[in-house]
Formats: sequence, C-alpha cells, structure tokens
Amino acid sequence: MTSLFRAGLLIWAVALFPEMSAAGRLSMVEVLDGLDSPVSITHCGDGRLFVAEQGGRIRVWDGTTLRIFMDLRKKVSCCGERGLLGVAFHPDYAVNGRFFASYTDKSGNVVLAECREPASVTVLLKIPHSSQANHNGGQIAFGPDRYLYAGIGDGGGAGDPGNNAQSLTTLLGKILRIDVNGTKPYAIPPTNPFAGGDPRDDAIWARGLRNPWRFSFDRKTADLFVADVGQDCWEEVNWQRAGSGGGENYGWHVMEANKCYDSGGLTCSPPPICDRSGFRAPIITYGHSGTCTAIVGGYRYRGRQVPGLRGTYLYADYCSGTIWGASKSPGGWTSREIAATDFFISTFGEDSSGEIYVADAASGRVFRINGYDQKE
Repeated sequence: MTSLFRAGLLIWAVALFPEMSAAGRLSMVEVLDGLDSPVSITHCGDGRLFVAEQGGRIRVWDGTTLRIFMDLRKKVSCCGERGLLGVAFHPDYAVNGRFFASYTDKSGNVVLAECREPASVTVLLKIPHSSQANHNGGQIAFGPDRYLYAGIGDGGGAGDPGNNAQSLTTLLGKILRIDVNGTKPYAIPPTNPFAGGDPRDDAIWARGLRNPWRFSFDRKTADLFVADVGQDCWEEVNWQRAGSGGGENYGWHVMEANKCYDSGGLTCSPPPICDRSGFRAPIITYGHSGTCTAIVGGYRYRGRQVPGLRGTYLYADYCSGTIWGASKSPGGWTSREIAATDFFISTFGEDSSGEIYVADAASGRVFRINGYDQKE
C-alpha cells in the first residue's frame, strides 16, 4: 500500500471486545485471536478457514482448533509491505491437494508458488521487485473460469517512476491470469487479451494499477472488484463485468482514481488536462484524510446470516478503520459508511458459505460479520 501498513504493521494493542457494534450499524463476533499480523483469509471449500500471517505462516481453523497449516518463513522476506501476502486453494483441492501462495522472497521479488502439504513449494513465477520494498500487491484467487488471478503492484517508489503500470513489457502494476491446470509450471489462457504476441505480456489480464490490495469475484454474478491503493490523494475500487475479455486499463499513473495525476505530488488539485482516452474509470473513490489512508478491498456479500447486506460490496480503510458498503443502482454505485472501528483492517475474507470476515492486523484478531442494522 502506500504503505500496506504505511509505517509497517502497527504493533500496539487495540482494546476490543469479543463482540462489537460499530457506529450502531454493523456487528461482528470475534472468532480468532493470537494471530501474528494476519493479512489474508480464505477457505478451501470444506468449512475450514485459513489465515496467512505476514511473516510466512498459514494457520488453519476448523471451528474449534487453530493450528499451523504450513510454515513458509524460511522463504519469505518480511515486513513493511513485504511478506506472505496471499493464499488460494485450487477448486479441486479436496482431490488434488494443491494450493498457491503469493509472497516476497528473500531478495524482495514477488513470487507465485504452488504448495502441497506438508512442505512442498514449487515456484511458478518470479517477478523482479528488489529495488523497492513497497507496492507488491499480493492477492491471488481462482476465478469462475478456474484460472488463477494475481494482483501485482507497480514496483514501488512514488508515482510509478518506471511507468510499469502502463507498460506491456513488465508484469508490474497488473492483474495476471494464468492456467495452472495443465502444462507445468503454468500455461497462458488462449483468451488472455495479449496472448500470442510478445511473451512478456501474455499473462496480463488488466493493467494501470498502483497497488491492488485485495480483489474478489462476486460469487453470484462473477463480476470482479479490484481495490487499488492511491498515491497522495485518492483511493479507488474498479469493477470488471463478468464476461469481459480483459485488457482493461485502470489509468495509473496518468490517472489517480478518476483524476489526472499530479506527478509532482505537491497538490491534490489535479492538473486540468490529461489524455483520459482508453482508461476505465473506477466505480468508487474517496479522498485522503490526514496523512494515512489505504483502501482494503472486500467482497460483495452473498451469505445468508446477514440479509440486510445481501448484494452489498464491503470495503474498508486500513488507517481509519472505517468500513463502507456499496450498492449498485441504475444510476451507478453508492457507498455508505456502515462501521467506524478501532481496527487496523488488513484484509477481508470469505468462507465457503459466503460469510465475511475482517482481520485486525494490530491485535491479531479475526471477526465474522454477524449482523447489520439498516436503520439510519
């Protein structure tokens, strides 16, 4: 992020209660504690919950017991914005035992690896990223098409000095899509937007991103939501409709959210003129408040326990602890604040039933959203 945790992961404790009501709207119940900087929450389809700790451990919770599932600390560099950043289980995990990890290696490069219990790790892709420690991205997830998607940051530094997010000769600043179901270590889906040309851009699905800290697929519609951390002024959520052929360009660093980017970084009043042609505008933006703002993308709620949130896309800000809910109407997307917490929210997670979880990096706790009062 700008930083993922702008001054590194905060280490002081935050006083929390096992069940909390934030701003009188959203209620959450604590399900896990004692974690070390949780940064990713996912599932494998059988009811268990998996939490990645930034330092390199994957923990698993079966509803009763929390244990270490795999330890990657010897392979992972940490911390600041580096570390174990994402975990995704193959759709056929129950049969093949395959899962995947995204992390920064000891040299700082971004690695996508295939894993198997108890300790098998095979590097699929290594993206050079040693010159700057920030903007690694890290989210990985299988799409409804059974391809593996990965969000990669722009390489770090302020303002994308290498123009990586716009370039088609690097994988930095992109969403990637690869096929891990056949040819080893992976294949390029023939329907990727740049497949068949320059091999340097074969894996690119979308570009123009600064640091996509969490993307997710709507389990009902298959739409893709990508939250991208801004530079000095604006945070954004991008939306890709299901059935897209890919190739979207979200604008960074010509644009920051839906504003022309001031490369001098001196003002949040954007320059009056920039060429916006070919860029896909975000569906949600918000401005920075104070010195610390970093968007954390979540999920469109499709669970059953909280009917008032159905169809709502949840997202948050790491620094402020605010959680918003966004709803789509014929006129576009509208956001509303639904929680004001004391959390340093590092990630959302979704279980196999579509229920949503929130991780507080500072206290090492994970909460499940279990209620929502729609009254103003």
